[in-house]
Amino acid sequence: MASAAASTSICTPHSHHDRGVPDAYVEPRWYALSTFSNHEKVVAEQLGERAVDHFLPLYNSLRRWKDRRVQLQLPLFAGYIFVRMAMRDRLRVLEIPSAVRLVGFGGPPIALPEHEIEAIRGSLTSEVRAEPHPYLTMGKRVSVVAGPLKGLQGIVIRKRNGLRFVISLDLIMRSVAVEMDAPDLRPIA
Repeated sequence: MASAAASTSICTPHSHHDRGVPDAYVEPRWYALSTFSNHEKVVAEQLGERAVDHFLPLYNSLRRWKDRRVQLQLPLFAGYIFVRMAMRDRLRVLEIPSAVRLVGFGGPPIALPEHEIEAIRGSLTSEVRAEPHPYLTMGKRVSVVAGPLKGLQGIVIRKRNGLRFVISLDLIMRSVAVEMDAPDLRPIA
């Protein structure tokens, strides 16, 4: 049975107020930080040392090797960490070895909605089993009506004998699948 954990660190916002600059430049927002493959935990450690608020969602995976089984904590979104920062502080993040870039569409980085980060955090509770899932754009859209993910919207799919609720982050084209009970889901018209 897989459960989930998360790595997080918090830093305090700047105490002075900058005038004449856009809010996005001075107000902390969540961004997706792309990392080198398999370097997510190292980058998260560096972010913690630099007092940058970050979120590395992890899940437990049981791996079988020839002679034994090993429980590993792996990133839920391979190659990505979420950072909460003001854009003026981006160099503290981008100077970290193995940090590639802040995700955007050919221009400046794009902030992730706060509710998407909270949805991911909610999917990592001990009551819910989360694991990576292929990114989906089609399927039956549903809303969660009960439990720790109440109020979230996503796509429902069938897996074996159960239902999976898929939360998709469009910005990084990644998804998380969570086991759900049918009575906890309602179709969206």
